[in-house]
Amino acid sequence: LAYALIDATIDAFFPVVERYTERLDALEDAISLNPQRHLLAALHGIKQDLRTIRRVFWPLRDEVNKLLRDQTAWFAAETRVFLRDCYDHTVQILDIVETYRELGADLTDLYQSSLSNRMNEVMKVLTIIATVFMPLSFIAGVYGMNFNTEVSRWNMPELNWSAGYAFALTLMAAVAAAMLYFFHRQGWLGSLTLPPRPRRLHRPDPDGDRSPTGVAHDA
Repeated sequence: LAYALIDATIDAFFPVVERYTERLDALEDAISLNPQRHLLAALHGIKQDLRTIRRVFWPLRDEVNKLLRDQTAWFAAETRVFLRDCYDHTVQILDIVETYRELGADLTDLYQSSLSNRMNEVMKVLTIIATVFMPLSFIAGVYGMNFNTEVSRWNMPELNWSAGYAFALTLMAAVAAAMLYFFHRQGWLGSLTLPPRPRRLHRPDPDGDRSPTGVAHDA
């Protein structure tokens, strides 16, 4: 009976641990597409759950090992073979938990990297826009000084041109086109992409079902 209880307790954790595979895979896809703060919070929650499982199974593994080595008459010789199976299961669960914890750490790094790349793309777009409009602002500032052309014929004779406004707009368009062409030749516009719009993703329910060990898992 004691062996049956130990074996049932250990084996009951396998489906609990396996559920984290799908959750971590879903988080990896979501973080790669669009890193958001609530994804990092969900990842931290999973890592806390895995730490809880590890704290439960670490002493359990030692206790099963003690029972396996104990030569008292509590367990028959044929039962000790099954205790070895229980011990192997505890080691297997601990190995799975450690693997998932390492994956959680990798996903945290992926979140930081994706967030940094997304910020770099935003800064790239803003930098190109600011660079294109910088000479246009200079041209608009020069022709906005409004010097009196009657005082001197050198005081912006373009202001008296019938096509002066069209000339200024054409000059601005030509400068902007030349700069965009230069950026294109340098390859700076080839990978220019705006960050995707945030998607509404499923957030883990903080009040979801919990196992007797306090580990949250899906229903």
